[in-house]
Amino acid sequence: MAQITASMVRELRKRTGLGMMDCKKALVNVAGDMDQAIEHLRKVSGLKAAKKAERIAAQGVVRSRLAEDGSRGVLIEVNCETDFVAKDDNFLAFAENCLAAAFAEPELDAAGLLASGLDNAREKLIQKIGENVNLRRVAQVTADAGGMVGGYVHGNRKIGVLVVLSGGDESLARDVAMHVAAMNPLVVRGEDVPADVLAKESEIYAAQARESGKPEAIIEKMISGRLRKFVAEVSLLQQPFVKNTDTSVGDLVRGAGADVMRIVRFEAGEGIEKKQEDFATEVAAQMEKL
Repeated sequence: MAQITASMVRELRKRTGLGMMDCKKALVNVAGDMDQAIEHLRKVSGLKAAKKAERIAAQGVVRSRLAEDGSRGVLIEVNCETDFVAKDDNFLAFAENCLAAAFAEPELDAAGLLASGLDNAREKLIQKIGENVNLRRVAQVTADAGGMVGGYVHGNRKIGVLVVLSGGDESLARDVAMHVAAMNPLVVRGEDVPADVLAKESEIYAAQARESGKPEAIIEKMISGRLRKFVAEVSLLQQPFVKNTDTSVGDLVRGAGADVMRIVRFEAGEGIEKKQEDFATEVAAQMEKL
């Protein structure tokens, strides 16, 4: 019987994307022949897709589509494991299919769209490119009569924004969307900042202020001032407009007889914990079990 080494298991795992135990068993079954092991594992495509789904997909693209009349828009995020695959034509084609499906079925969320047929295409793509792929999230927005939905996707397709205006036009909506992409405001208006966020910031500012040793009355004023500054910094309408910092976004939209009703911003991979693997440790641990 041929000796199955850790390096052989590592190579097969790298080439197939399957788990240690599956690769070890496949090599044992074919006496260490790499090509035969790959051929065997390709026959268990369902297993391959299931194993891939456990891997972290923290790269990807964000895509958007707007209705021609500006009445609605859709924003999606499709993930993969590496930036290299995020630029692959097959992956980008799948992302376009997801976008088209989301635009055609506005009542479905990401899970619903996958269940409606996209999941089969996703699994085939996983097997083809060797990485986990996922339609992570979908946002659908609409504008009231007289309003406008605008959008912007940054050139590298990592950040996308939808903006819903009351009044205004396509140019204004795009300008606001570009600002949101660049500055990432937390809310549209200061009063929309969540109470728990304010409480946390207040606690931090209080601890900082008390280090100064100033009287409590002065400390309270310091906390209030810092909170006002924080709210202004994270509120879209109070932020200086990126294309003309002499005016605020609020002044910009009001000057056009408009208002911002809603913003949605997706950044590819945001909030996903990127797993750091120690392959040598993993190999040693798995080999001990064999």
